[in-house]
Amino acid sequence: MTKKSSKKSPKRAPLQNQPIGAQTNPFMIPNTNRIYANKAKQKIATDMLERYSGSPASKFQKQIILTNFEYYLERFNNICGDERTKGSAVSVVHSKRAGVSIIDFSIGSPMAALIIELVSMVNPTAVILLGMCGGLHRSLKVGDFILPTAAIRDEGASQHFMPAQVPALPTFKIQKFISQIIVEAGLDYRTGVVHTTDYRFWEFDDRFKADLYEERALAIDMETATLFVAGFASKVPIGALLLVSDLPLKRGGIKTKKSAKAVFRKYTDLHLEVGIRSASQIAERGEHIRHYKW
Repeated sequence: MTKKSSKKSPKRAPLQNQPIGAQTNPFMIPNTNRIYANKAKQKIATDMLERYSGSPASKFQKQIILTNFEYYLERFNNICGDERTKGSAVSVVHSKRAGVSIIDFSIGSPMAALIIELVSMVNPTAVILLGMCGGLHRSLKVGDFILPTAAIRDEGASQHFMPAQVPALPTFKIQKFISQIIVEAGLDYRTGVVHTTDYRFWEFDDRFKADLYEERALAIDMETATLFVAGFASKVPIGALLLVSDLPLKRGGIKTKKSAKAVFRKYTDLHLEVGIRSASQIAERGEHIRHYKW
């Protein structure tokens, strides 16, 4: 007959109290490519932000507006700008008065992904895209505002940040606050899904257009989904307010140089005004935007 051991088994903490992470879950592989988890990448990103923008990281305000248009920078600079810089890739205007920096990052999903990782180095409270989009729904008209609730990931850049099954969603509290500012200004807006693509001249592809109809997407652009996914992966709170600049599915609705000038002249100031007010007041009036931890 064997003698029972007098040693007591160590008590295990209740399952609900055990942290679940790379240390306790053998199936979880830490992603050291994430910029917040990679010190070497952070150092390079900070250096790149300063080199690409011509501005030290310390000059960037905690609220950041992203745009694709030099004209938005010019108008912002006239309204409240303190300092304007241009680096090797992007242009920036800082405004201490408004507590906002605006960046013209050019166009396309690769630059959108890059700029999110770079601005994450200044730990922004909120980032807002003021972009333009093509209206797809028949009820839309040029000059309408769209507050995206989600975006379709029909581009390549976001695939490097999150698996394909992860939806492209904005930070809800930023979108909620922008909608509040729009309503306070007595304006209207639409909500819905935006299709983000890196496919140019899709307007001449009948199969592509048929797929857009099946998706019931409200509008189409080239950056929104990338910004939402890369922002989520980089722990950057991100929202967007899009302006319908053309109606590419309607006869004569594709944007031209002439029509683009008319949109800038008629709608840019209002779009920018709502964006500045949203960005500058979100820290003071907006709800606390919590960063998820994982």
